[in-house]
Amino acid sequence: MLRGGPSLEHEVSLKTGETVLRNLPEKYSVKDIFISKEGEWHLDGKPAHHERIFRKIDVIFNALHGEYGEDGKVQQLLEAFGVPYTGSGVMASALGMNKILAKQVFKSAGLKVPSGFEVVLENELTETANKIFRKMPPPWVIKYPSGGSSVGVFIARNFDDLKGALEKVSPFSSKILIEEYIRGREATCGVIDEFRNQKHYALPVVEIIPPAQSGFFSYEAKYGGETRELCPSNFDMPTKKAIEAMAIAAHNAIGGRHYSRSDFIVSKKGIYILEINTLPGLTAESLLPKALNAVGSSHKELLEHLLGLALAKN
Repeated sequence: MLRGGPSLEHEVSLKTGETVLRNLPEKYSVKDIFISKEGEWHLDGKPAHHERIFRKIDVIFNALHGEYGEDGKVQQLLEAFGVPYTGSGVMASALGMNKILAKQVFKSAGLKVPSGFEVVLENELTETANKIFRKMPPPWVIKYPSGGSSVGVFIARNFDDLKGALEKVSPFSSKILIEEYIRGREATCGVIDEFRNQKHYALPVVEIIPPAQSGFFSYEAKYGGETRELCPSNFDMPTKKAIEAMAIAAHNAIGGRHYSRSDFIVSKKGIYILEINTLPGLTAESLLPKALNAVGSSHKELLEHLLGLALAKN
């Protein structure tokens, strides 16, 4: 079981890893592989070179999140050593993690995406803010293109907000994504491959109602315990079916493998896909486990299923 990593989502990965360790079926002899924030690998609490670790294991459950673990880099390393692992492969992971590229792929697949554009931050952020203001009216969504768990995502409703958001996102990346803000209801939908006799099984749609003060499903809203998550959701049946179909279409568009979870906004103008998560969180606060429980499944069943897919090299 692989957890930790050098990304901004290190702590979330540790929580997912704890859940995986707690719920792995007893038939598995479990090795706890931890990567520090500095990128040092450990096996069962002791520093070890990854090559030596790989010789001792049959399959990796990838519980990393964010950069390195979810963007194709660790997948490339595992494939170089012939180690089976859970989750999407190199290309799908790289596509899914990059919001700019994923958006292009979704649009090509016929999915509705928010309008937006890339911006390279200049030394003088006021000038960058002026360019954005001239190109698109407020409110804006400002995103770090390779962040997960809503890290590096901000909503700006006026020029001062915009400058402040650019200052906050600038430490993450010099290239950022600006999108139109779409008012609507937030939803998410998980997809599991080869589950319950279906090639792509869509889990029930979860409606996300963040606290009023956050305005959207931010990192703090995700893990602060104040967000309401309705599963089953209160969307009408046609909307639920449309979201499920879009989640499967997004999974296939990037070439996803084993499982994923996609996020949506349901607005008066239609249903928009926001992003896809190729390694969804499995913590107690995470959304995929809630949807699993709603269909009478569990962490244990999911983990066994995913490991089976990885060992079968599906």
